[in-house]
Amino acid sequence: MIKTQRVVSLAGAGLIAAAAVTTVQAEIEIDSVAGFDIGFSGLVQFDYNHFDDDRIDYSNDEDLRRAELNLSGDSDRFSWKIGYDTAGEKYLDNNIAFSAAGTKITLGQFKQPNSLEELSSTKNNDFIAKAMATNAFAVSRRLGGSAMLGDDNWTVTASLFDGELTAGSDAGSGAAARVTFAPLMEEGRFVHLGLSAVTSDLPGDSIRLRLRPNADLADVRPIDTGAIDAADDQQTYGVEGIWASGPFKVQGEYLTSTVQRDGPRDDFSGDAWYLSAMWNITGETWNYRSGVIRTPGPEQPASGMWQAGLRYDRADFDDVGIAGGTMRAVTAGVNYYWRSNWKLAANWVRAESRRAGLTDEPDILELRAQFFW
Repeated sequence: MIKTQRVVSLAGAGLIAAAAVTTVQAEIEIDSVAGFDIGFSGLVQFDYNHFDDDRIDYSNDEDLRRAELNLSGDSDRFSWKIGYDTAGEKYLDNNIAFSAAGTKITLGQFKQPNSLEELSSTKNNDFIAKAMATNAFAVSRRLGGSAMLGDDNWTVTASLFDGELTAGSDAGSGAAARVTFAPLMEEGRFVHLGLSAVTSDLPGDSIRLRLRPNADLADVRPIDTGAIDAADDQQTYGVEGIWASGPFKVQGEYLTSTVQRDGPRDDFSGDAWYLSAMWNITGETWNYRSGVIRTPGPEQPASGMWQAGLRYDRADFDDVGIAGGTMRAVTAGVNYYWRSNWKLAANWVRAESRRAGLTDEPDILELRAQFFW
């Protein structure tokens, strides 16, 4: 009952806010203080997952997936961000950055330079659940510092990081690097290529890798390595690419990760990849700058923007006597952006997992209502 009341209250607040800013996509400008333009932005997502079970029993569920609040300031050279997700009870970007002549220095908590999908804005992800490769191996927000050199069509980024601001998080120190290049970059048409590498210590000398069946609200993770002990550090390497032309986009990533173990135990290696295709039915194209893709708003606000997409992805957690399992999934989705700030999404997922000789093949219906400003 408490959970339901909380969701209803937040949904009501979102409706009230929407009535005021349904045609405004950018953050709300508050004031200019000490040379900084202060802005306020937010993101609310409500999800529903329905499972047509096979061998494993899943529970249908609905939940407030995200309720993010962000305050930011921008000047000619400096910028800062303060963010918190009240639904996930975790800190988001909390940092200060300096930019000049193709260089950007960032200090604080921020997304580490790895995984194309992880670095893309959550509100504009093509599908409701991120791909297995992203969920398994991407390093998201950590405390540290980074330096980026680049221009619109190329970037070189290096970062040193440690834990997280959120209390109770168990994350080790490490380093990350990412290089991107766009050999073709025209209006409405581009090609993106990227490489990334991350190495990090493992607190407690242990790590556990497991995945849901491309459904964020699933209460079971069908592939699971269990605790991998005597684990010293983890090294992850990624390859990424995009081809976009007009309303069409093809995107893919491959991530491979090795857990280095002490003593006579063999190192463990796992990998995951995805390939997706998107079509903006209403004709809009994507924007691209400095190694990050951006989804546009509707060209005709009165009619909104429609998208259709298809994704195939796969993960493999079987190696050196550890039967973590394998999983593959096909996801078909439709997105509707209404008046820039509202997004409705529907996904159908067919997942197939195999672990220790047992197979499970659920069908999943996923729905999302989203409001952002």
